[in-house]
Amino acid sequence: MSTSFVLNGASTTLDADPAMPLLWAIREVSGLHGTKFGCGMALCGACTLHVDGEAVRSCVMPLSSVAGKQVTTIEGLQSKAAKAVQAAWIQLQVPQCGYCQSGQVMSATALLEKNTAPTDADIDGAMSGNICRCATYSRIRAAIHAAAQSIKA
Repeated sequence: MSTSFVLNGASTTLDADPAMPLLWAIREVSGLHGTKFGCGMALCGACTLHVDGEAVRSCVMPLSSVAGKQVTTIEGLQSKAAKAVQAAWIQLQVPQCGYCQSGQVMSATALLEKNTAPTDADIDGAMSGNICRCATYSRIRAAIHAAAQSIKA
């Protein structure tokens, strides 16, 4: 069975089991490996991507649920907010091991696309569920604030 949707701006049809988790369809069928597998239970955030602009956990979302929708992976981020987040991540040297960072960037970008002046509480809410085993949370928060400032400039 096939599922059609827009992946990173391009119309896509994947021939895969509609019950397959979107994470595996993206990684194994589409060949885009930026979205990571962490826990498989939507608890860690490593698999975060955007569906119609919302940050979602792809490890528990069936492929069939994105039929006709817009899906954006870390490879497809192009918005002003995304570029600001990526630049701030580099400038503030956010990652250590880097494994969780694609999910962190996806969640931060989704936040800044809706709220360009987030408070610490807004950031904490948007980033909850994105776990960083290296505990770079203070750098992540600082980078989101820096990205927000650069969007305004």
